[in-house]
Amino acid sequence: MQTSKDFLHIFLDMGDALLNSGAEIFRVEDTLNRMGYACGAAQMNVFVITSSIVITMEFPGEGARTQTRRIREGGGNDFTKLEQLNDLSRRFCSHPVSAAELRKEFDKININKPNPFWKLLGSLLAACSFALFYGGSIPDTIAAGIGAVLIWGLQQYLRPVCMNEVTFQFAASFLTGCAICGFTVLCPFLHMDKIMIGDIMLLIPGLMSTNAIRDVLIGDTLSGIIRLIAALLLAAALALGFMGAIILFGRLGL
Repeated sequence: MQTSKDFLHIFLDMGDALLNSGAEIFRVEDTLNRMGYACGAAQMNVFVITSSIVITMEFPGEGARTQTRRIREGGGNDFTKLEQLNDLSRRFCSHPVSAAELRKEFDKININKPNPFWKLLGSLLAACSFALFYGGSIPDTIAAGIGAVLIWGLQQYLRPVCMNEVTFQFAASFLTGCAICGFTVLCPFLHMDKIMIGDIMLLIPGLMSTNAIRDVLIGDTLSGIIRLIAALLLAAALALGFMGAIILFGRLGL
């Protein structure tokens, strides 16, 4: 006979994976609530914010059991995994299975990591397209592509060693800004503003801002405010990083 103890940990893992794949707060709470009732819970209470998940389950004949998960990783965007997790939750609600079987299906999805090559390709496409769209020349587009490769490398190797996302955002924008300023010094025919526009787009917290506004509008005010403050801090770090690079090269007279 299944109990809340069997399902609580897997539900926390599901919520963690959903949050780090770009899911909204309402989606995480609704998914876990539906899965809990589908597996036989008499009462489900799920509370989610960007940094914590609290689940209370009560099965017939046993007392309520609560577990909390502190979310320490920064929210990511993996819509492929998000779609797979949504599909798993719908299949589970339609045909509930044991906790062991659910764990097996979840691990198959969660173990898959995005291919870094596709992220690099997407970064190149976005940076070059925006630089060209905003009036950049072909050389500007190529320089924006080189900046995109630098940002991708920093995301792969510098982000894991940074203490938080704001620190990484400032470091990545400053180093990328210095590289772009260096390009314009070596090649005076390049347009620094057009190159920066293309590369800035890779670091703007657009989805975080959108989810923050959505959370506020549907009533998840606390989570929305937290996400909005985080987005504003990241945007400020992004601006300060590029401004710092421009001021540094201006002071050096380059």
